[in-house]
Amino acid sequence: MTIPQHVAIILDGNGRWAKARRMPRNYGHAQGAKNVERICEDAYHMGIKYLTVYAFSTENWKRSKEEVDALMSLLRDYMKTCVKTAKKNHMRVRVIGDKTGLARDIQESIENLERESKDQDGLNFTIAINYGGRDEICRAVKKIVAEGIAPEEITEEVLSDHLDTAGIPDPDLLIRTSGELRLSNYLMWQLAYTEFYFTDTPWPDFRKEELAKAIEKYNQRDRRYGGVKEGSEETSG
Repeated sequence: MTIPQHVAIILDGNGRWAKARRMPRNYGHAQGAKNVERICEDAYHMGIKYLTVYAFSTENWKRSKEEVDALMSLLRDYMKTCVKTAKKNHMRVRVIGDKTGLARDIQESIENLERESKDQDGLNFTIAINYGGRDEICRAVKKIVAEGIAPEEITEEVLSDHLDTAGIPDPDLLIRTSGELRLSNYLMWQLAYTEFYFTDTPWPDFRKEELAKAIEKYNQRDRRYGGVKEGSEETSG
């Protein structure tokens, strides 16, 4: 079985999971955060080299102040505990997104986490916080303009090198939990040839067995990157 090098996940369903148990939405987010640690370990032991999760989008600020404040508090705690987790599991952690939109203490915690884990040689774990795919592309274009790169010199490689994910391979497999069938502005550039897997399982219930199912489905796909399979009459797709 081929193990995808890079798996991206949209962590969906925390709030609905909690509501079904007559618990507050914030309880669901807390349980979802705990599950991230479990899946990081499982992914690494399964042979996945890169794991990227969508934790907080640029659109999530539209949620109630109470929920946003709770998410930021959870994020603060997670950034601190993740330093120990990264060391224990030999995990390198990066954070992508517009970090300038976060509170200064959170920015400092992110900087510390990235610094403390940068030499780890295990799973490459990326967390998308205050992230939006379109916003990322806009910020990349602004960087290119600021550097004075001529229009004729702009290639796909140049743009990729100015994205938040520079140096990280594009995802092979995208997983979205909890039954929604959309990308929600996630890794819009990077997912051009990624295989998609949608599951009704909410994120807090997503376990190693569910990850294995997604990888099994991935292995049933014919990845042609827009090319034509030998012996086929197709010209695209």
